[in-house]
Amino acid sequence: MLQGIYDFIKGIFSPLGDYLIGSNVPVGSTFAGDIDALIALITVLVGFWAILAYAAFFFLIYRFKERDGERAQYVTGEEKNLKRWITYPHAAIIVCDLVIVFMAIMVWYNIKQRLPEADSTVRIISQQWAWNFVHPGPDNELDTDDDITTFNELHVQEGVTYHYELLSKDVLHDFSVPVFRLKQDAIPGRIMKGWFEPTKVGEYDIQCAEMCGIGHGIMNARIIVETAEEHAAWVSQGGDGKLAAR
Repeated sequence: MLQGIYDFIKGIFSPLGDYLIGSNVPVGSTFAGDIDALIALITVLVGFWAILAYAAFFFLIYRFKERDGERAQYVTGEEKNLKRWITYPHAAIIVCDLVIVFMAIMVWYNIKQRLPEADSTVRIISQQWAWNFVHPGPDNELDTDDDITTFNELHVQEGVTYHYELLSKDVLHDFSVPVFRLKQDAIPGRIMKGWFEPTKVGEYDIQCAEMCGIGHGIMNARIIVETAEEHAAWVSQGGDGKLAAR
């Protein structure tokens, strides 16, 4: 039932999310649309009440201002007919807040708590100020002789569900892929786990989104989303194969 309510509200705000965010930053993963719809929902509800509050504020300043021969009116709000102008908006704002909290919890649960079954797993190792990526080889298993390790370049296949193991070798980092709407802290001494499923072939930015020292600004990498044929060729050649021109 809760998932059905979530899907209904998401369906209302998804087109606006695509317009506001997806038109500027590509939608590159299966859950990117969920994040965009949540941002659109917050933008609409908070924006509506902000505009209404400012409009009421300036209207009341003008309406009850002091005029020649007439002092400004002091309205306490104690009168019953005036209390509804306070009570009703407050109740409506609480309802909007509950909708935002509900949608945020559902997004968090669907993305962070419900890990789908993995088709493959990659290991992401962060350090000052670079990224190392360990890909499974032809056997599709990590920690075997055919693992492929790359520097500042992560290769994944479109339409494949990946689990990731995120580590830090020194300080706090943050693995951020804007097109995936993915952002996860890398904490020293811990293995952070999550998932993503790429949906759009291309080359995209990876950023460290946590201040990690003097070289933070150059800690960039790229993620290359390939077709099944391209990725199979890359893996079969041990990561050294050249991709066909697009």
